[in-house]
Amino acid sequence: MRISYVGLALIGFVLCDGHSVQAARQQASQSTSAQGNAGAGRAVFNGKGVCYYCHGVDGQMEKRPQLAADTAALIARLSPPPADLRNSKTLHLKNDKQRAKAVREGHPGTGMFPDTTMTNQELADTLAYLALLRKGGAAAPK
Repeated sequence: MRISYVGLALIGFVLCDGHSVQAARQQASQSTSAQGNAGAGRAVFNGKGVCYYCHGVDGQMEKRPQLAADTAALIARLSPPPADLRNSKTLHLKNDKQRAKAVREGHPGTGMFPDTTMTNQELADTLAYLALLRKGGAAAPK
């Protein structure tokens, strides 16, 4: 019995310690505004995120993956067509907040559907990769 009271006292001390509370707040803040890793974002873009279905492998519109005929036909009929992510002059979303919202909720007036499966970190990574693509179609990170 005595050990469990000591354990509870230690847990209470850790939770009430100002540094621990501050660290928990910082961690929560970082999860909502995580730093992105463009290399990891490339993997999401060309994989789990299926962005490359419409925007092409590494954002190269002419390099779309081989898709089922019905999926390819559906993408070909999109109006407006998917944006060229390597040409910043033609992009309508001008900041990461707008881009993140489009990924999470879809982009009204386009064929972009919402992606609710990406973690916050994967989203931050993808946004970092998109920034790289906008910089003149920069070479993909290795």
